[in-house]
Amino acid sequence: MKPMSAMAERGFSLVSAIFLLVVLAGLGVVAVRLNVVQQQTTTAELRGAQAFHAAKSGVAWAAYRALNAGVCGTSTLNLTEGATAGFSVSVQCSQTSYVEGTSTIRIFVFDVHAVGGVYGGPDYVSRRLQSKITDAS
Repeated sequence: MKPMSAMAERGFSLVSAIFLLVVLAGLGVVAVRLNVVQQQTTTAELRGAQAFHAAKSGVAWAAYRALNAGVCGTSTLNLTEGATAGFSVSVQCSQTSYVEGTSTIRIFVFDVHAVGGVYGGPDYVSRRLQSKITDAS
């Protein structure tokens, strides 16, 4: 028959092994969770950049319409090409005119709001830009 101290040592090594397995499993869970959070952050940053460029496209589109066609008002632009595909861009334009010497100067103020995804969803993003341009030379 074995002495009592040998049996106690065997039980102690089992507790140590279980503790070590639990700690390693916890570290694995933390590593996986950090990887998922990093991927979500990267995706959110990319979507934010896409929304910003969609809003910039809205400003350029509204400026072209205001300066070349004299159209200034509220309109919506649905983007379908490239990285900004799927974004809806709403543009509000207001115009102010004043006379300087013999010239009439127009100032256009654009409030542009680009939205992508469904509100509350994981891919939802929006950006708002405000811009002023003039036809003064």
